[in-house]
Amino acid sequence: MNLHFAKNLWLQDIRKREYAVGIIQATGLTGLMLYVFYESILPAPLFIPVWIVYLKNWLEDISKKKEQQFREQFRDSIQAVAAALKTGYSVENAVREAGRDLSSMYEKDARIRKEYDRMCHQLDMKMPAERVLSEFAGRTGQEDVEDFVNVFAAAKRSGGDSISIIRSAVRIISEKIETEKEIQTMIASEKLEFNIMCTVPFTIILYMKLTFGEFLSVLYGNPAGAAVMTVCVCVYMAAKSLGRRIVRIEV
Repeated sequence: MNLHFAKNLWLQDIRKREYAVGIIQATGLTGLMLYVFYESILPAPLFIPVWIVYLKNWLEDISKKKEQQFREQFRDSIQAVAAALKTGYSVENAVREAGRDLSSMYEKDARIRKEYDRMCHQLDMKMPAERVLSEFAGRTGQEDVEDFVNVFAAAKRSGGDSISIIRSAVRIISEKIETEKEIQTMIASEKLEFNIMCTVPFTIILYMKLTFGEFLSVLYGNPAGAAVMTVCVCVYMAAKSLGRRIVRIEV
């Protein structure tokens, strides 16, 4: 499985407007740090790595969000496939029927609709269903999709009640996705607390600048103060990086 390609797949789903928001956020944070810690734009070139790190973290976060959205879309799609199989459709026609159902559930640029449109086109070109689904799993690099494809391939090879096996796999995968979604909801509060804690240093310094400006004035406009603030920036960035690793719980 080409994991690098799969990651690029989620990046492809990021809209230009979302990219603009990420760039504005990174630039705003960098500007805020320059003001809070230096009251000057002279150190701006030194903050280019900070801007890059923030944007990289933002891309990782939004890519994970896009992947999670796809997993929920995939759950809906295989449930539609299972429903079609239950009514007597063949696997090929069940995929086509699910594609029609998805067209009324999601926008045209949704990843799941793009994938099902592609699969339907491949099926119309008389490509074997096993190969179509295998390429689908290869493009997404998603474990749930791979599990579904593996079950489908095994059911086809066994020659038994493949429809029943596939429907059972759909139920198990759907339950797994739903359970993981519930867990992510439970730990969302921890991530929110972390984000709030990240704003505390800025809030404290800004408050002191507004109320006790003369107390902090010795830290600005001189090499010694700049050195102290630089150490503070390094400690803050290290603490934030460590915090991201702690709250990044893989389910």
